[in-house]
Amino acid sequence: MAIDCMIKNQSPMSSLKEDQQQSLVFDASVLQHEGNIPQQFIWPDHEKPNSQKSKELDVPLIDLGGFLSGHSCSTKKASNLVGEACQKHGFFLVVNHGVDESLISDAHRYMDLFFELPLSQKQKAQRKAGESCGYASSFTGRFSSKLPWKETLSFQYSADENSSNIVMDYFKDKLGEEFVRLGKVYQDYCNAMNRLSLGIMELLGMSLGVSRAHFKEFFEENNSIMRLNYYPPCQKPELTLGTGPHCDPTSLTILHQDNVGGLEVFVDNEWHSIAPNSQAFVVNIGDTFMVINLVMIRHFQMEDTKVQQLKEENVQDLNLHGAKLGIKRSI
Repeated sequence: MAIDCMIKNQSPMSSLKEDQQQSLVFDASVLQHEGNIPQQFIWPDHEKPNSQKSKELDVPLIDLGGFLSGHSCSTKKASNLVGEACQKHGFFLVVNHGVDESLISDAHRYMDLFFELPLSQKQKAQRKAGESCGYASSFTGRFSSKLPWKETLSFQYSADENSSNIVMDYFKDKLGEEFVRLGKVYQDYCNAMNRLSLGIMELLGMSLGVSRAHFKEFFEENNSIMRLNYYPPCQKPELTLGTGPHCDPTSLTILHQDNVGGLEVFVDNEWHSIAPNSQAFVVNIGDTFMVINLVMIRHFQMEDTKVQQLKEENVQDLNLHGAKLGIKRSI
């Protein structure tokens, strides 16, 4: 690539030595070729990737075909599987989810095209301090150690009918007219994720014993964050992490993995992997949904002690088994 020829002349390590006051820049086109990675990206020994292969997490593969077609028995089975997964760790996979394969393929293809752009062009969408949207090259502007080996592009989505083009407008405003097609792909993708998430909310409602429409109606006009995560090749993958351990603060996370893998979940005091499945989405119940349910349970407690006891048992399990996630990439 031409960009390699332009900027390989100066090593990021030497740049750092020449000006210690200057913030480190995570330029993947350069750093992916470096034999020695900057110290800021090296994690402590007890947090580095395990050289041993992690056990696979036992996650149910839930077929949504019958649910989306309106079959009552299939819907009941799907809701039971969702409930069981939430009581264990809050993770499950969904297949026959209704999202077009070509749209998923386009989402991955355009993500690659964006992250292959020169750094200066990606920085037109640079995330500003205090904001949750925009382009970020690692967290170099926020932290000085244990930096993740990744780039991200985050943008807002709204299900409000008055914001039907919010994603397309973002790409056009930040990156220019030539990115309108990319914006259209992610607008369509976000619309599909919104429909899928509301369907999952129906199953969650059934699994918790409330009405099927309870959570769907609550989240119908939701605001969401779409995030593209890119983990460039690394010459020393045993020293760093793509994403460090964390808990998702949102209500629901829906993830589509590429074929490289690396997603791990901390359950029962050890890390477990979730293998990539191109036909499936990974679903994770987030902290906010747990809190919403705890509030709902307290409301039920005031009205009906018996109902409260039933719901509290489910929600406590959901809360206590909230899992940490990490991304450990070896490319």
